[in-house]
Amino acid sequence: MLDIKFIREHPEIVRKDLEKRNEKEKLEWLEDLIKKDAEYRQLLQENQRLRQRRNEITEEINKLKKQGEDIKEKIQEAKELPDKIKKSDELLEELKNKIEYYSMRIPNILHESVPVGKDSNDNAVVKEWGEKPKFSFELKPHGELLQELGLADFEKAAEVSGHGFYYLMGDIARLELALVNFAVDSLTKKDYVLVEPPLMLRRKPYEGVTDLKDFETMMYKIDNEDLLLIATSEHPIGAMLMNETLDENKLPMKFVGYSPCFRKELGSHSIDTRGIFRVHHFNKVEQFVFCKPEDSWKFHEELLQNAEELFQKLKLPYRIVNICTGDIGIVAAKKYDIEAWYPRENLYREVVSCSNCTSYQAVRLNIKYRKGEEKEFVHTLNSTAIATSRAIRAILENYQQKDGIIKIPTVLQKYMGKKVIGKRE
Repeated sequence: MLDIKFIREHPEIVRKDLEKRNEKEKLEWLEDLIKKDAEYRQLLQENQRLRQRRNEITEEINKLKKQGEDIKEKIQEAKELPDKIKKSDELLEELKNKIEYYSMRIPNILHESVPVGKDSNDNAVVKEWGEKPKFSFELKPHGELLQELGLADFEKAAEVSGHGFYYLMGDIARLELALVNFAVDSLTKKDYVLVEPPLMLRRKPYEGVTDLKDFETMMYKIDNEDLLLIATSEHPIGAMLMNETLDENKLPMKFVGYSPCFRKELGSHSIDTRGIFRVHHFNKVEQFVFCKPEDSWKFHEELLQNAEELFQKLKLPYRIVNICTGDIGIVAAKKYDIEAWYPRENLYREVVSCSNCTSYQAVRLNIKYRKGEEKEFVHTLNSTAIATSRAIRAILENYQQKDGIIKIPTVLQKYMGKKVIGKRE
C-alpha cells in the first residue's frame, strides 16, 4: 500500500493517478481517507492528553488532601476520565480500521510510461522477437498430443483430483525438470540466490504481497488453519523479510525461487480444460529483487531481459507488452508481459509477468533499509522466469513434427540426454 505520509504530503499525485486509472469510487475513498486520517491524528492527541490527565489528577488529589482542601471536583473528573478514554479508544480503533481498509485498496502510483486503456486489448506492444514457424500440417491440441504419446493423463487426474489437474509422465515430466534446471542454472550464474520457499503462508503476510481480491478469486485456504497455499513463490519470498530493517550495503538482494503454485482460477474455454496451460496447479521458477528505490527501474529492465534470454535460448517466438491502466491491478507501478507465440491458435499468450511494485509491498510488509540516520522502504520487483506448463505447451506447438514427434530445444538437450520426444513405450 502507499505510505500514509506520502498520501498526506502528496494527495494531488494520488488523485491524478486514480483519474488516470478511471477509479471514480477510489477517488471518493481517497478523500474520505484524507479526512479520517486528519481526524485520527487529532483524536490521538486528545487521547494522549486524557491519559496524561489521568496520571496528573491523582497527584493533584493527593496534594489537595494534604492541604485539607476540597477534592470533590477532582474526584468527579477522575471518575469521568476512564469512560472518556474508553470512548476515545473505541473511536480511534474505528477510524484506524477504516483508514486501513482504504489504504489496502488504494492502488500503487503508476509509472508515467504505463499506457491508458480499459483492458488487455489496450496493452501496448513494445517488441517482437523470433521467426514464427510455418507448418504444412494441422497442429494437434497439446493435450490431445500428450495423451496420444502416452505422456499425460487428464481423465484420471480429473477423476482423482478434479478438472484443472494432470498427470505428466515419461519424457514430458523430464522436460519439465529440464526447464526448471535450465532457468535456475541461468539465474544462479547471475548471482540470484536459489530459494525453495514454504508452500503455505499465513493471511497477514499474504495481505502484504497481493491484492485482497485474490483471496476470493485465486487462493486455496486450508480448513481450520490460518494458512493459504501459495499462488507463486513471489509471495513467500516477498514475505521473507517482513518486519525487517536491512543495512544499505546488503541491497540489492536477488533471488530465484522454485515452487509449485496453486490457483483456483481455471479458464472456461475448452482449450484450457484439457491441457496444461491454465490449471489449478503448476510449477514455476520466479525472479525476485529487493533494492533501493533509485535502482528499481534498472532492475525492472534486468528481470525482463533475464526472462527474454530464456525464451530466446529456447527459440520460442514472443512479444513484449506494456500492461495498460485497466489491466495492471493495484500492486504494480508498471508491468510487462512476455507473450509466447502459439501457432495452433495463431496468437500470443502470456508466459511471463514482470512487475516493479516500488514500495507498495514493502509498506504493507514493513520492510525498510537504513539510509544513514534515516529509514526508508525498499522497493520490490518480481518476474516469471519459466512457468513450466506454459513453456511446455509452447514447445509442443512450435517444435511439433508431422509424425507427432516433438523436437527438444537445443538448450534443453543436455538436461534430457536426447534430441526428440516420441511415444512412451
